[in-house]
Amino acid sequence: MQNDNFRRILRTVEALSDLGPAMTSEREFPQTARVMLSAILQAGGAREAVLFTFTDKPSLLTSIASDGFALMPEPAVIPLLPKHVHALSSARGPAVLSGGSSENFLSSNGNVAPELFRCLAPLKVAGKLVGVVALGRREGDSIYDEDDLQSLALLCHYVALAIHNHSLSQTLAQRVSENLRLMASLNGFYDSALESFAAAIDVKHVNIHGHSLRVGRYAAAIGEAMDMPMNDVAALRSAGYLHDIGKVAVDKRLFAKATSLDPEEFREMADHTIVGHQIVSGVQFPWPRIAEIVRWHHERADGSGYPDGLVAEDVAMPVRIIGLADTFDAMTSERPYRERMSFGSTLNEIVRLTPQKFDPAAVQGLLLQIRRDAVGSNRTPFLEAHMSENIAATDIDHLAATLQHKVSHGRLFLT
Repeated sequence: MQNDNFRRILRTVEALSDLGPAMTSEREFPQTARVMLSAILQAGGAREAVLFTFTDKPSLLTSIASDGFALMPEPAVIPLLPKHVHALSSARGPAVLSGGSSENFLSSNGNVAPELFRCLAPLKVAGKLVGVVALGRREGDSIYDEDDLQSLALLCHYVALAIHNHSLSQTLAQRVSENLRLMASLNGFYDSALESFAAAIDVKHVNIHGHSLRVGRYAAAIGEAMDMPMNDVAALRSAGYLHDIGKVAVDKRLFAKATSLDPEEFREMADHTIVGHQIVSGVQFPWPRIAEIVRWHHERADGSGYPDGLVAEDVAMPVRIIGLADTFDAMTSERPYRERMSFGSTLNEIVRLTPQKFDPAAVQGLLLQIRRDAVGSNRTPFLEAHMSENIAATDIDHLAATLQHKVSHGRLFLT
């Protein structure tokens, strides 16, 4: 008996040691679900198991991973009646099923027979049902005893948290996508609606208020200076409004940090490009490149950007323009970790980094719009009135000449 107890404890500890790295890794959630299920099988000494997520309205269990069952459909789906949801939510822990007791927890109206299961473990977070672990036969066809149920309950606490966190991120992305789809269908109010959405994206941090709006307007103005067609200019404006949409999933504390981000924090912040791409990919925009702009606006010509390390030849011109507009606004705006740079210093730095990081034609368009502001020839000012500062047209002309010299004599000046 003592040896059996020791083996149970050892299995549980081993399963917990497997769960930690699985739940904190960067792998896709279906892979994480399979690792969690493997840990449950190991701890419970089970031969068969399936992991379900729970969704409400309608109440439904949907499998995300299974192991050992010969004829388990993918996905297995079990609709639940209110009495089933109540029974699962009220259960104090894993329950052994015998006779017809499965009908107390599960409906027989799905595509899998509840009679296959010998043990159920509801997954709950703060008393709210988020999923279910269903176990089939054990090794040697023995029944699940109290010690097995205790080990299972311990593991299921961590599994429930993982499923809950995944569901929250999925729900957030789904709601944002649904809102975008709705706005995309309202052609008459399209631009103003996206402006409102851009303001909402930046609400997490006072120091970036207006950032997405300015990036959209800067990008559109650069496109105009490059004589791009008006439809392409409209696309740039909308892409600029949405370029940081993935930041809705970034922890707010990172925006207020007064020191440099550590590598893990930087990776979390950088992932906003991938999250944003996932959000907008399902939206039918009038312009074809919104999703790739959202994903790649931090790519740079020399391959030093993220998330895919693309080089200039791989990056479309609209992406390069958004990247430049984003950089220009970030450098000329105050951040918790530094003061804002002057327009003169910012333009000097951008020209210095062109063409290694920025597109020369886009930078030329930026300089042209700021020069028009300087001489008062812009019908609509490029820079907001409260942001204007004294920068002479002759200084901008000098920068434009330096840029042209670098580009036309690139072999001499790119060292």
